[in-house]
Amino acid sequence: MTTRELGLGTFSIVGADPRTGEVGVAVASKFLAVGSVVPFAQAGVGAVATQSYANTTYGPRGLELLRQKVEPQTVIRQLTQNDSQRERRQVGIVDAQGRSATFTGGGCIRWAGGITGKNFAAQGNILTGEAVVKAMAEAFQKTDGELALKLMAALEAGEKAGGDSRGKQSAAILVARKNGGYGGFDDRYIDLRVDDHKEPVQELRRLLTMQLRFRLRERAYRLYEEKRYQQALRLFAQMLQETPDDPVLHYDYACVLALTGSPKAAIRYLKRAFELDRTLRNFAKDDPDLKALQNDPEFQQLMQR
Repeated sequence: MTTRELGLGTFSIVGADPRTGEVGVAVASKFLAVGSVVPFAQAGVGAVATQSYANTTYGPRGLELLRQKVEPQTVIRQLTQNDSQRERRQVGIVDAQGRSATFTGGGCIRWAGGITGKNFAAQGNILTGEAVVKAMAEAFQKTDGELALKLMAALEAGEKAGGDSRGKQSAAILVARKNGGYGGFDDRYIDLRVDDHKEPVQELRRLLTMQLRFRLRERAYRLYEEKRYQQALRLFAQMLQETPDDPVLHYDYACVLALTGSPKAAIRYLKRAFELDRTLRNFAKDDPDLKALQNDPEFQQLMQR
């Protein structure tokens, strides 16, 4: 068996948004379920990508050192100094302040190397060339929006520039945001894996788009439950621009409009919701959010159709 078959060839980027405390990792490889090995992140602390004969203890140990405010370059030195296989390792680290570091052992299979910059570190091994990490760095720096979008753009740029010289198989993205997980109970804001796919990066982009929409909807519902209706309305309006044919979004937007004293607009969005999904009338009959509309002739007529 060759060392090429044994090695974990991959390209990854660790990133941080110091404004929000978000940190994360995006990774792709010709390797089964790369997301189960490489990425580690903790909101407000930092992110670690461990690869190339990956030493997975680098993840939790690296995060613990970052929690102690050790800067990333020193973290890498402490992780690798007593590792007898350090020349075969590769690791990228960023802390929540945006300080970064990358390490590529001399025994990593070429092309292997990394680039660091403000708020990120990009690295890879068994790549088609240095252009891969350069493209990742450029895409991360030029992409606007939240951290997940910047990481995803970097991964796509790396693949476009050549990626893993052996081909494609898996990809993953992990972003930690304080109370960003489902229901606000944990920090797992984005945690997506494509373990085995012909086009893993493309599939990861599709899943990320869905997940970001879900997170936005979740925030809107949370605002609704807190009776912060005006803020909820803004999020529902934004979501409707992105997915204008979602009947449930039209219905929920109508409910919040009714609660904020906009009956005509509420009825207009209800009508569109019913056009898209007739079964929503069953919910509207007894929905307390629509109580203000019950005596409106237009609403009564809409319910009788």
